Amino acid sequence: MALSMGIVGLPNVGKSTLFNALTKKSVPAENYPFCTIDPSVGVVAVPDERLQILSKFSNSAKTIPAAIEFVDIAGLVKGASEGEGLGNKFLANIREVDAIAEVVRIFEDDNIIHVSAKIDPVSDIETINLELILADAQSLSKRIANIEKDVKRGAKEAIKEKEVLEKISGALEKGNLARGVALTTDEIQIAGTLQLLTMKPILYVLNKKARGRNLDEMNDERFEKLMSCLKNLGAHFVVVDAAVEQDLSGLEGEEKEIFRSELGVKDDGINNLIKKSYEMLGLMSYFTTGEDETRGWTIKVGSTAPVAGMAIHTDFRDKFIRAEVVFWKDLFDAGSYAKAREKGLVRIEGKEYIVKDGDVIEFRI
Repeated sequence: MALSMGIVGLPNVGKSTLFNALTKKSVPAENYPFCTIDPSVGVVAVPDERLQILSKFSNSAKTIPAAIEFVDIAGLVKGASEGEGLGNKFLANIREVDAIAEVVRIFEDDNIIHVSAKIDPVSDIETINLELILADAQSLSKRIANIEKDVKRGAKEAIKEKEVLEKISGALEKGNLARGVALTTDEIQIAGTLQLLTMKPILYVLNKKARGRNLDEMNDERFEKLMSCLKNLGAHFVVVDAAVEQDLSGLEGEEKEIFRSELGVKDDGINNLIKKSYEMLGLMSYFTTGEDETRGWTIKVGSTAPVAGMAIHTDFRDKFIRAEVVFWKDLFDAGSYAKAREKGLVRIEGKEYIVKDGDVIEFRI
């Protein structure tokens, strides 16, 4: 399932550094049919300790994690909606992703010039959001003009579409994002045809610098305003140190933790970012495990067993008979499939079964 997060941000906020850190966690392309050779796209493993536990449990020859795509999108400048800088490329690329990771700089460094000549995270967010709003406003205006003839002749679908578009347009005029507009399921479907930029979920990535002048560590009012802004937006955010994560990406285990401790970086920001992105895209994982391989499969939350099976092969949907299901922890605690069956932990599920995050499944066709 090729769902992607687009990394956006103003110049010199750490966007490319973050992407480089992420791509150090890339997975072998041969395991993922949706992989691209585009250097601006990284297919990144989703951290999941359950996968490693199951792999050891089954003594698997291979361990293949679930994955998510990150896309490094051209830097944005003020006026992008009017074609300034790489504005047109920026807007075209962002339409193609499923959600946005918006990098916001929260550190001061005289050697890294900010495009606005000052560090003001809220202003950065407002600049990017305004460009997205202006671009969407243009799209809505063009679409409304295109359906006007159908509206005048009384076409019901066109009338309904215009009502939805005008509702969203009104919100944009007030400086609000389209995703904050209350829409019914049918209205969301209508709006979805336009691929509006401000309908996409946004994860704010607050980029700090180890041993630097970080706003969150300085009790700076700019950070307080940022927290208030994100709260008002109802936004999700993670804090990372992109430069440190890039340096750490080549290390593993104890060596990595020692280096992290020396730098005073407590959290694994990149792993938190990947997990939160996976969650924001409405994704979860189920597993298959055996001697050949243990693998995490990516599906949408709420998928039925046949739909989940499509992650492996379309035959698992089209020829689905039943699925043998056991929760990963129950299987591990039982010690073997045989003992799990003896305890009644392995269930036979049909077409209506909604797959749970962490299920271990064997499909029958």
